Amino acid sequence: MSRPSTEQAVLQDISANTTEEQFKQVADELKHAHPIDIIRWGVEQIGASAITLACSFGYEDVALVDMVSKVDPEVDIFYLDTNLHFSETYEVRDRLRKRYPLNFIRVTPALTLEEQAAEYGDELWKRDPDQCCRMRKVEPLKQILSGYQGWITGIRREQSITRAHTEVVEWDAGFGLIKLNPLAFWTTEQVWSYIHEHNIPYNRLHDQNYPSIGCFPCTRQVKPGEDPRAGRWAGSTKTECGLHNSLVK
Repeated sequence: MSRPSTEQAVLQDISANTTEEQFKQVADELKHAHPIDIIRWGVEQIGASAITLACSFGYEDVALVDMVSKVDPEVDIFYLDTNLHFSETYEVRDRLRKRYPLNFIRVTPALTLEEQAAEYGDELWKRDPDQCCRMRKVEPLKQILSGYQGWITGIRREQSITRAHTEVVEWDAGFGLIKLNPLAFWTTEQVWSYIHEHNIPYNRLHDQNYPSIGCFPCTRQVKPGEDPRAGRWAGSTKTECGLHNSLVK
């Protein structure tokens, strides 16, 4: 797969003081760049020690793990361990750690599942999934991101209507740092082509009609013709865990 060189990407300093128009300009200049070059741009601008990849071990994120390893293995990779992941998710985590010499950081909630049940009742995800996600995902994310100036995510425009306007470079007002979405304009086919081309380990649940994988109590198989994210929080109006809201409360 051909891609533009890093030299073709426009480099300019960006920060919290950068205007919305300047961010839009950077995003427009990088939107057609290969994701590897977008990551390289972010590392050059922010610094390998100041930027991190958020990894959920879904297929977009395992592709990004491979890309990050090619750009700079000093970039940290973190994952939010809710203690409610599928066994297959932990399996692909272990395969990735074995293959790539990267620093995988496990981030856990303040409360164990037992402590959460004692304080809020059993199976909070059934009664109040927003609160469960907030405690087991959003708050731990705030904690880990407070130590960085930028983060990389696997968000793509094609994933859902709520992500349809995602840019490859954004200012994340909720967390107060630069957000890179290198795969924003890639299709599902492009991501899978990259995974197969580079023989990257991936979650085998993807082969069993699980295009989007979260915690096991809140994820089901997707039926033919359904939206790829229909298996997340099925039966409720919830569509996002809160990690990528424009403003995190």
